[in-house]
Order: sequence, then C-alpha cells, then structure tokens
Amino acid sequence: MGQSPRNHREALRKLLWIGIWLVFMADPIDDLVNGGHTAGATALGWLGLVAFVGVYLALVFRHTARAMRLGRLAAILGALAAVAVVMSLTLGAPWLVLFVYVSVSCGAVLPMRHARWTIVAVTAAMVLLGIPLGRGWDLGLVVPALLGGFAMTGVRQLVRTTVELRRARATVAQLAANEERLRLARDLHDLLGHSLSLITLKSELAGRMLPDHPEKAAQQVADIEQVSRQALVDVREAVTGYRRPRLGAELAGARAALAAAGIEAEVPADAPDDLPAEQEATLAWTLREAVTNAVRHSGAHRCTVGIARRQTLDGPVMELTVEDDGAGAAAGGSGVPGNGLTGLRERVEGVGGTLEAAPVRDRGFLLVARVPVGSVGSAA
Repeated sequence: MGQSPRNHREALRKLLWIGIWLVFMADPIDDLVNGGHTAGATALGWLGLVAFVGVYLALVFRHTARAMRLGRLAAILGALAAVAVVMSLTLGAPWLVLFVYVSVSCGAVLPMRHARWTIVAVTAAMVLLGIPLGRGWDLGLVVPALLGGFAMTGVRQLVRTTVELRRARATVAQLAANEERLRLARDLHDLLGHSLSLITLKSELAGRMLPDHPEKAAQQVADIEQVSRQALVDVREAVTGYRRPRLGAELAGARAALAAAGIEAEVPADAPDDLPAEQEATLAWTLREAVTNAVRHSGAHRCTVGIARRQTLDGPVMELTVEDDGAGAAAGGSGVPGNGLTGLRERVEGVGGTLEAAPVRDRGFLLVARVPVGSVGSAA
C-alpha cells in the first residue's frame, strides 16, 4: 500500500483497481453508440473519450507510484477539465460524468490543501455547465463528484498514515535492536574488560619472570588460569541470563498473540519486578506454553491471564492463572503443545512449585501455576 509496483503482476493489479471505476463511463459510450450523432461527432467523441481515459489512468497510476510536481499536475488536470467541458458542450449531458473523474483525479493527486477546494470548484463547474443541458443539480452527478473526490482524499490520508506507521515501527525495532547491542557490548566490556586486562598483565609479568624466577612465573600462570576460569563462568552466567525468558516480555507476547488470533485478551500490563530469576523464568515458560495452547488448539473466544501474590500454608507464592473459554479437554485441549503438561509440571516442580490444569465447567480450560517467593506484598 502506498508503494510502487515491484513486478508486472502488482502493476496489473493496481491498474485493475484504478480502472474498475471506469464502469461509470457507460453513459458516454451509450451516447456514442445510440446517440444519433454524425460520423464526425462520433469520431470526435471516441477520440476524446480514449484520450481522457488514457490521461486519467496514467495520471492516477503514475502519481501514486511517484508524485509529480504541482505545476505539471495542474496542467494535466486542466487538460482533463478542458476535455470534459468540450465534450459536454459538443455531445450533450451524458458527458457531464467526465467531471466526476476530474474530481476524483483532484482528490487522488493534489495536495490536501488544494484538493478540497478544487473538488468543490470542479463540482460547481459541472453544475453550472449542466444547467443549460437540463442536468445542473442532478444528484446522480453531484453526489459522486463530491463523494468520490473527498473519499479519495481520505484514502490517500489512510495510505499516508499506514506508510508512516510502518516506518515508525521499523524505526522502533531498529532502535530496540541497537539498544540491545549496546547493552550487550556494555555487559561484555564489564565482564571481560578487567579479566582480559589482568590476564594480559600477568602474562607479560610471567614472561619476564620465566628466565630467572620460574617458580614465581608458575604462580602467575596459575593466577591466569584462575582468572580465565572465572571469566568463563561469568560469560556463561551472562549468556544464561540473556536466554532466560522474562515474564514482562511474555505478557506482552501473550497479548499480541491472542489479539492476532482474534481472541479477546485480558492480560496484566506489568509483571512483578522482584521475582527470583529462576521462578520468573518458570512462570514465563508456563505462560508461553499455555497461551500457545489457547491460540492453536482451544478455539477460544476469550482468554484471561492473572498474576497475583498469595499466602499459603507452605509460605508465600506467586500464582499464574490462564483461563480460556475454548473446547478444553473435549477437543484435545487438555495438553500443552511442546513439552506437554508433564514436562511443564516437572519444570514448575523443579523450583518447588505446583501446577494444576483441568477443564472448567462445560467449556473452557484453566491452568494454575504457583511458585514460591521470598515475601508477600500487595496483589499484582
């Protein structure tokens, strides 16, 4: 939308979309065929009609692909209006419909500040020219001229907004990727900068000690080994942290996935920010699997996600609930794709939590996961 055709198929589709509105040329064609005009007038009519349609199609097609200068647009639109005036005065009232296409062209190619008053001016000219022809205030011409012109300005505004939105989304995605790269670079620098500097320094020191003090050089080599091992541990922990799913990100992903599937979603806006890393990752995996099940297998119309802190006899827990109104176990929705309920339960139990999953009422499915946390605050 709003872009130049990339191949012949897209160009043909675009041309058909523009040319389908030529169906309203039925009145001029019928007048040429059955109007009883002289041979010269008929030939002039066909020539003018073909020229008008050709210029109209070329103008709208060319401009939507690549905008032209305002002066050239004014000249072409003036030529279309002149053809409409000449054909109407020469061949009669059926040719007033050409003004509708002039109005649509103005709405399609002129800047918004010029298009509005130009559409009104073209319609007014059509009315004034149609009065002596007996169709001055014909609503069958006035309404399409005004409606078609202003509707085209609305379509152009929609296309422009869509293009700008796509560009904004691409910019946001690029900025997010750049920020993530910068964060990764900062983390790697903090993790490895000191360790690598220390390894370099001790390597140079061991090299200088090696000829005369081999025992001290061996101690430096041992220190190098210890530092390098610690650096390796730090890198592994960092990579594990990058790979660990975040509950906040999974909530946003669940909201987007449910909306894309046409399921009405009720999902918390934010996740608790004080969960232990392992418990947060477990709840994030559980949420991902449960929402995937609701989207792919349940046939649900509504899905509700809840996160709350609870105090139980075994201590404080964070409770995640995912409930949908789909087919539940009756349609094979009792399991979660991927690891399945068994694997998901093992994951939750691995952090000391519990998982419950069962159909509810006659239709629907409820999954409840609880993981222990350190303290209980207000409900999330």
